[in-house]
Amino acid sequence: MKIITPTAEDEKLINEAAVILFEGFQELWPNTYPDIETARQGIEKILAPDWICRVALDNEGQVVGLIGAVREYDGNAWCLYPLAVRLDSWGRGVGRALVEDVERLVKERGATTIYLGTDDTAGMTTLGNVDLYPNVYEHIANVKNLRRHPYEFYQKLGYTIVGVIPDANGIGKPDIFMSKRLVP
Repeated sequence: MKIITPTAEDEKLINEAAVILFEGFQELWPNTYPDIETARQGIEKILAPDWICRVALDNEGQVVGLIGAVREYDGNAWCLYPLAVRLDSWGRGVGRALVEDVERLVKERGATTIYLGTDDTAGMTTLGNVDLYPNVYEHIANVKNLRRHPYEFYQKLGYTIVGVIPDANGIGKPDIFMSKRLVP
């Protein structure tokens, strides 16, 4: 596997990445990229100069994953979004490699923190399909993964749940915020 920065002229890579983004979000977050054209626009957005866009290529040069990050908080923190891995490549270290690559790049740019939001719109955790008010912190402290929600993937990479926005995506559909310190 090789990780590279695509350019706006890399039509083949952009098209492959758009398919992965579309397919990767369909089951749990279908409104985010409802069609290939919207996914392609998402890829074009993260190709902008103020973003980092990276794609992972397999040995045949096919895109197997993509990741983006955008500078926030005067460069002290970067927001990781999106991350998508081709479904047949799950569990093969592609996501981990992409996240670690972006962490390295943002750290080189002076970032001290990287963060992300990971929605629970499908009741995949004990934070979904419940009223988190008024004991939000108690719910976070006792969170459980019910159906392979990605928050545990990020925890394995050193990310911590730092908060939630209850009902961010509708009643009982929170956004779970996670972050990681990049410097000792």
